[in-house]
Amino acid sequence: MILRRKPRRQRSPRWARLCLTFGALFTVVGGGSVVAIQATVAATTRSVSQQSLIGAAANREVKHASVTGAKNILLVGIDARKDALPTAGTRSDSIILLHIPAGHDSGYMISLPRDSYVPIPAYDNGKQSFAGGKNKINAAFFFGSRGLTGPAALSHGFELLSLTIKELTGITPDAGAIIDFEGFKNVVNVLGKVCMYVDEDTTSIHVGTNDKTGKAAAPYVINKDGTLKSKIKGVTPKFYAKGNHCFTPAEALDFVRQRDLLANNDFDYGRQRHQQQFFKAIINQAVKDGLSSPTKLPSLIKAIGSTMTVDTGGISLEDWVFAMKGINPSDLITIKTNEGKFNPESVPGVGEVELLNDDSLDLLKAAKNDTVAEFAATHPTWVSST
Repeated sequence: MILRRKPRRQRSPRWARLCLTFGALFTVVGGGSVVAIQATVAATTRSVSQQSLIGAAANREVKHASVTGAKNILLVGIDARKDALPTAGTRSDSIILLHIPAGHDSGYMISLPRDSYVPIPAYDNGKQSFAGGKNKINAAFFFGSRGLTGPAALSHGFELLSLTIKELTGITPDAGAIIDFEGFKNVVNVLGKVCMYVDEDTTSIHVGTNDKTGKAAAPYVINKDGTLKSKIKGVTPKFYAKGNHCFTPAEALDFVRQRDLLANNDFDYGRQRHQQQFFKAIINQAVKDGLSSPTKLPSLIKAIGSTMTVDTGGISLEDWVFAMKGINPSDLITIKTNEGKFNPESVPGVGEVELLNDDSLDLLKAAKNDTVAEFAATHPTWVSST
């Protein structure tokens, strides 16, 4: 009998796992010599902005260290507007706790709805103070960042969000990253397009066309908190029908922002899912059109790096990369809080919030105790199929 070897699973070059580790999910298949890999690691790490985000406990830099045991990495997606005033603060659009089990052979992405009603600790960022109290979880980044701009706004916003996560779960993140969705336009610009399957009809509240002039126009009036207020007459909104699409840079950014007019009325749960699908589509497009191109590769590395600000928790990026070398995009499992179902409540002075049920809190405890695999096995309907 002739024994046939199982086909080897294509592996991603280790440098690219840096982006996987910190949530951008831009891993790519391929190979390369050790020298080439190390050179690309160096180029990538230079392109990524690094600063203290989690707080003083993680504000140290170690040249080389051993990354062992289970890890929890806090990933925050923001939609920063260049014309925003410091008083406006910055709210986190997407909050993901990436749990890496002790074996470093898989990953669990736990998405926290931005309207989750949680206790936020008191905090003073040097410009403005917050007395503490219960609010939507994305308000933590806002209260930490208001009155500040640039790196200081990111640092303080992320720190208060980290303290909020710690109070809610008992987890102090081992590392963290802020991903700027605006920066993805640069990534898509380098690739030329990103193709993916849109799983539900989606209507844009931000981009439309004036029916008389044919020029771009806003189709809806938006409240200050980013929610939908009213339709503008004479403007047809951009519509992304269910099915296969190849997005331009502007379309890609617009699509991942949408939450209000989704056909399944799944709001934040739908937007979180679409963002994760988009990240994976970026991977596939990079494999197909980017990393095999010597002319596109330098620009792609720079564009990927420009989307992220990371706090490595005192461990060098290179050490994170090599420690997570066993993880591929297919090893990432998305778990939905509240089983992906709404559990709303109206709170005076805050508005409609999302209450995390007891099982969701058990899921977060599982991330602290490195028992997420067991939780997923006993809650199969909480695991996303996309």
